[in-house]
Amino acid sequence: MKHRLIAAVALLCCAAAVQAKDIKIAHVYTKTGPLEVYGMETQRGLMMGLQYGTGGTMQVNGNAITVIEKDDQGKADVARGLLAAAYGDDKVDLAVGPTSSAVSVALAPIAEEYKKILINESAVADSITGDKWNRYIFRTARNSTQDAISNAIVMDKEGVTIATLAQDYAFGRDGIKAFKESIKKAKIVHEEYLPANTADFTGGAQRLLNALKDKPGRKIVFIYWAGAGNPFKIVDTIPKNAGIEIATGGATLPALYGLKDFAGMQGSTYYYYGIPKNPINNWLTTEYYKRYKTPPDFFTVCGMVAGLAIVEALKKTGGDASTEKMITALEGLSFDTPKGKHTIRKEDHQALQSMYHYKLKNDPAFAWAVPELVREIKIEEMPLPIRNVK
Repeated sequence: MKHRLIAAVALLCCAAAVQAKDIKIAHVYTKTGPLEVYGMETQRGLMMGLQYGTGGTMQVNGNAITVIEKDDQGKADVARGLLAAAYGDDKVDLAVGPTSSAVSVALAPIAEEYKKILINESAVADSITGDKWNRYIFRTARNSTQDAISNAIVMDKEGVTIATLAQDYAFGRDGIKAFKESIKKAKIVHEEYLPANTADFTGGAQRLLNALKDKPGRKIVFIYWAGAGNPFKIVDTIPKNAGIEIATGGATLPALYGLKDFAGMQGSTYYYYGIPKNPINNWLTTEYYKRYKTPPDFFTVCGMVAGLAIVEALKKTGGDASTEKMITALEGLSFDTPKGKHTIRKEDHQALQSMYHYKLKNDPAFAWAVPELVREIKIEEMPLPIRNVK
């Protein structure tokens, strides 16, 4: 009897060992290149999300989670090859990334070809969950329209005239298109698009000035920019007595250092570490300070939210990372994040989430301009259109 019991226990252990399966995730992001700072933050955030979601075990139901890093260098052709290799050669269960909107659009067909999930954690172009979408694409980040609607809520008033400044690629053009669609009361009189690597903003600033200088009422330049370059240099060309305000969607910490002279500027932001009050954000802020001696930023949270979504979906599947089960688990998934509750919409796999109306404060205790919360803009206030046309 004793021998039979030992044998039975051994068989159970073997069965458990057979059932346990590593969950392999590829993170395709810009480790080197123009967006490498953002890429670094998403990688840190992704790992912290996986760690927090699993209680530090990096396991779900006994299945260990491993992450393979792939550096796309911010180049679409490089990213396509890396993602195909991850799906085909590395046999990953799913992928996360990339950092750039242009690269993300280029990766959608690869996910569809291999019939494996790609979770977009930071790129915001509407087309990613719009006309370039397929059923294997999920986005845990916000999209351009969420940026646009929330900023329109802040700026769209009678008697306001707006000119826009954005980068001339998918991120900038999608963002301004969505912003224009969201404006109902104010008037938009000029759109200025400049190369993403622009260093000299003099010409663009002059065109913005010419478009606004003779307009009555409140006048605003709305800046929608990410990455290299400092579009706020336009104030060197626009005279202070022109009565033109500068507004922008939420800025990353590096950009906030340059906004100390813009106290009072308002807009809508995706995240600033001092705004949300909840246990996950408290943990993230404390732990990130401990590890990196700096606060978490926009893209840290982008990565963390993706990690949390993956873990919560895996808990629903019992640790099974197979594509169809993960799609079912992710569709309609509501889960807690450093920003509060996120819900992944079933129709287009876009995460719905709150945004924050902020006002910049010049606080001598901080080396950067501090976004202070005016109010939370809740999900139900932002009627997000379904742009998926397939």
